[in-house]
Amino acid sequence: MQHYLFQQRLKAIYGKAVETYAGGGRNVNTFFDGAEVEFLRGIGAIPMEIYDFAEDANEDGEPDWETALMIQTIRRDYFLQVQNGMHSATTLREPDFPAKEDEVKGVSWLPRLILKAKSKLKGEMPTDLMYCCGGDRNFFRTHDIHPAEFLYMTWRHMDRDEAIVEWVLCRKAKAGATV
Repeated sequence: MQHYLFQQRLKAIYGKAVETYAGGGRNVNTFFDGAEVEFLRGIGAIPMEIYDFAEDANEDGEPDWETALMIQTIRRDYFLQVQNGMHSATTLREPDFPAKEDEVKGVSWLPRLILKAKSKLKGEMPTDLMYCCGGDRNFFRTHDIHPAEFLYMTWRHMDRDEAIVEWVLCRKAKAGATV
């Protein structure tokens, strides 16, 4: 893999996925060839993650390419730096996640989002969930937080959920956001 140019390869794969989805493709197993799947594995990604970005980009207009790139770059860095390029043997299940209405310090969705961010970083996200889905994006807009920024803060405070919560509360206060 050429690390210096990984973003160009990822952009081509992302663009292909967006076009395939726009053209009616719905089977993630037909979106990417073997070399593309191997490239995605090499940056700690799976085809479903790129499919999800393409689906939402076609349906909702977001996340945009730049946001997808930022999210995948943080995942790639975590994969290469923390996991030493080794994929996790664990995949969480959707029932493992807090409910959408669960709260911490009066902020709904946050317990779920923290676990989603951790599982995204570790490559343990179940294929039936997406980091930066519509519900996540609503949370991010409400609290004036970029999805990649939240992912990075989660990495920084991986074992200190309370630090993530306090950071979100400070951002919420500064943004004048309401829940």
